[in-house]
Amino acid sequence: MNAPPRPPASFPPRHGSGLLASFGHAWAGLIHTVIYQRNMRVHLIAAVLVGLVGSGIALGLAEKVTLIFCVLLIFFAEILNSALEHLVDLAVQQFDEKARLAKDAAAAGVLVLALGTVVIFAAILVHNWDTVRTSTDAIVRQVVLGLPLTACILVLVLPRRRPAWVDVAAFTAGGVLMALQATQTASSVFSALTAGLLFVAGAAAYQRRREQGAPRA
Repeated sequence: MNAPPRPPASFPPRHGSGLLASFGHAWAGLIHTVIYQRNMRVHLIAAVLVGLVGSGIALGLAEKVTLIFCVLLIFFAEILNSALEHLVDLAVQQFDEKARLAKDAAAAGVLVLALGTVVIFAAILVHNWDTVRTSTDAIVRQVVLGLPLTACILVLVLPRRRPAWVDVAAFTAGGVLMALQATQTASSVFSALTAGLLFVAGAAAYQRRREQGAPRA
């Protein structure tokens, strides 16, 4: 007599199911994508540069909304692409041409959005070229403060083993530079965006250290 089929294994319970727990799961998904997806790290650095430009040059409301929407849309597409890759890998345990095409199509969607954002960004700069030309002091300030800030965020998101003090120093220096930049910002919204990206990079560095371990200082 054949034994009855075993019931499918249940998934382990998630820690909490309320609203705050849902935000926590979503945050974990964002940080996981930053840690393990190279393209997401590239998009994050590009978003920092957009934030620095937006906080240094006075732009109209429509242009601000457009740039921020483009940045968020690219992040959404990259996170969705990462989720699709995980689903395909879970469903297909060996090479399959259709699985490769599914991944390529998802990556192409992100690429189209990224290229479109570059075009929109260039069009906004050209449309506001008179403002750009008369904002020499603001541009110099953004370069002097923004390039080191971008370098600090880049250090935080690089997937390399390093002493803990390097991450602490990079995050602290980034916070100081961010505070100095925010004192004379042309847009508090873009400054807040850049500060949020610094926080995400710091959280990714912390989570990577927890998951992979780190060499002693």
